[in-house]
Amino acid sequence: MKNFTFKINENSYGVKIVSQEDNTIELEVNGTSYSVKMKEEIKTRKTPTLVRKPSSAAPVEPVKVNPSSSAKTKISAPIPGVILSLNVKVGDTIKENDLLLVLEAMKMENNIVSEKSGVVTAVNVAVGQQVLQGEVLIELE
Repeated sequence: MKNFTFKINENSYGVKIVSQEDNTIELEVNGTSYSVKMKEEIKTRKTPTLVRKPSSAAPVEPVKVNPSSSAKTKISAPIPGVILSLNVKVGDTIKENDLLLVLEAMKMENNIVSEKSGVVTAVNVAVGQQVLQGEVLIELE
């Protein structure tokens, strides 16, 4: 069934669980067979429980744009990837939904489009550059 290695007081023990019936487990420790009667009933689940470590990456906040505001808008990478092409440069006037750049992630090309009309004030990436999720790619005003 399952194999384990335990190290106790600098001694290694190879433990193999051979079978489990009711509250009795048949196992081998370094080749010697043992029958272990459990004190409490072993409960088994019908569906497995998925246990995941919490993500270390900070969640990406969606960019909220007020169309009447003249504040800068930052276009961030939605996922980590590589910049395949840049379609704008600093000073370009763009309209809402214009293609800004193409980001390759997991062998898929993702079009990054503008969320509002404006003027490009900063391009923080170059073609071939790898970017992380949430990294600011382009700034608009």
